[in-house]
Amino acid sequence: MIENVRGGSPGEGGDRPGDDAPGDDGRAGIDAALVRRLIAEQFPRWSGLPVTPVAVDGWDNRTYRLGDRMTVRLPTAEGYVPAVDKENRWLPVLGPQLPVPVPPLLARGEPGCGYPYPWSVRSWLEGRTARPERIGDLTGFAVELGGFLRALQQIDATGGPAAGAHSFHRGAPPAYYDDETRRVLSALRGRVDTERAERLWDEALTSRWQGPPVWFHGDIAHGNLLVRDGRLAAVIDFGTCGVGDPACDLVVAWTMFRGRSRAAFRAAVGQDRDTWARARGWLVWKSLISIAEHHDSNPALAAEHRRSLDEVLADREEQ
Repeated sequence: MIENVRGGSPGEGGDRPGDDAPGDDGRAGIDAALVRRLIAEQFPRWSGLPVTPVAVDGWDNRTYRLGDRMTVRLPTAEGYVPAVDKENRWLPVLGPQLPVPVPPLLARGEPGCGYPYPWSVRSWLEGRTARPERIGDLTGFAVELGGFLRALQQIDATGGPAAGAHSFHRGAPPAYYDDETRRVLSALRGRVDTERAERLWDEALTSRWQGPPVWFHGDIAHGNLLVRDGRLAAVIDFGTCGVGDPACDLVVAWTMFRGRSRAAFRAAVGQDRDTWARARGWLVWKSLISIAEHHDSNPALAAEHRRSLDEVLADREEQ
């Protein structure tokens, strides 16, 4: 059984405060009626504003649009609660030093109305999730994203949250997931190229981050990247962020980019051979567990992860 609580994972999109139409309501026991009660009780100045579930929601949190200019973000389980305080503490520090906007905090909500966790109200960020068809120049976008990650890594990491359970071990050595990866490698033999996947996984485990800890996002994927007019407009969902090894943020090289755009991203973000080896390991782990978990229940999602796995297995750069 794959863990239910693992955070937004490398290569898989997270929260998006809406694309076009309202989304489904009521997942994880959270619905618009509950959000309206919480707002009325704790922030009555906003109680007259409409509350609408967003179209593209994440797993760790539920996101609702509040009026035209705000969102409400609520953890779906206790394991995701540490991300709330972390984002509240650090996004005001990171935001002014980054080249594109990140979610601005407007208010901190407390448990209430039968909802047991802290929650937050944030400003709405304009943009749509970064699907390839919404990006005019994918190579240019890759350079922009690489620049964002470089800027994030250059922010002073003193006192930042060291990678660990709060980041679902993003930013730490991928060896934390070794037992799980070995199990799915065994289970998938004959269905994917497990021999090559295991070699890449082994290479990831033998490398180490040699530099000082740096800031990482932890879930750089199309669902957490917003675009306007084909350009990178904002980066959202820092719930798995922290300071440590930035390899987890490089997985997007194979989930979004290929050919010229992948080469441009690789050049823009930099990093040494070992860091790219760990990035491949993160993708191998995520792809394998997702293929195993969703093969029967969600073949389309399993196929998406299979495509990402095939990309990294076929990529000869830095191997």
